[in-house]
Amino acid sequence: MATIPPGGTLLDTFKQSFTDVPVDAEKDNAISTTEFLDASESLTTMFDALGSVAFSPVKSDMLGNVKKLRERQLAAPSESETLQELVRNELKTKSHKATEGLLWLTRGLEFTCIALSKNLGQESEELADSFRGAYGVTLKPHHSFMVKPIFSAAMSACPYRKDFYAKLGSDLEKVLSQLRVYLAALDKIVGILKAFLASKDAKW
Repeated sequence: MATIPPGGTLLDTFKQSFTDVPVDAEKDNAISTTEFLDASESLTTMFDALGSVAFSPVKSDMLGNVKKLRERQLAAPSESETLQELVRNELKTKSHKATEGLLWLTRGLEFTCIALSKNLGQESEELADSFRGAYGVTLKPHHSFMVKPIFSAAMSACPYRKDFYAKLGSDLEKVLSQLRVYLAALDKIVGILKAFLASKDAKW
């Protein structure tokens, strides 16, 4: 796990935050590809703070989907400046590897966002319950019976909330306020992506 600067939080160590990912409202909420992928990669370090090897499948799944998107971006950089462009241009080639990667990455981000937002809003709720609830409405409906037990094991292995937040930084108030802003930005991006991925532009 990254070393947290004195008086700082884990979010200060992120290479890129969702709060700084460019979203162009004038271009139908086009999301900048590079910053989005860097922010997604940074978010996965939060699973290290959950401290359990059980979360490694969640982390590796998300990083695998980031990799698919990066490969498409490298293959056609001028057609991949925004996520929406990347998807439209990839689908024209009759391939959907990166588009499918974005779909699964969005589900993983939504799962994380709902779990942490729920936990922030319910001070008496343990992380395991927040993550279990989020899993049920995001990833679980799309997972096979082979995968579900792996993810269920991860939910059960969540640390106590007080221990988790302590790992995010020494100043709890700062951690919570920073996390709220971060999750609001992530929630907005997930909403844009879900709407786009449900549109005919993203169908394969």
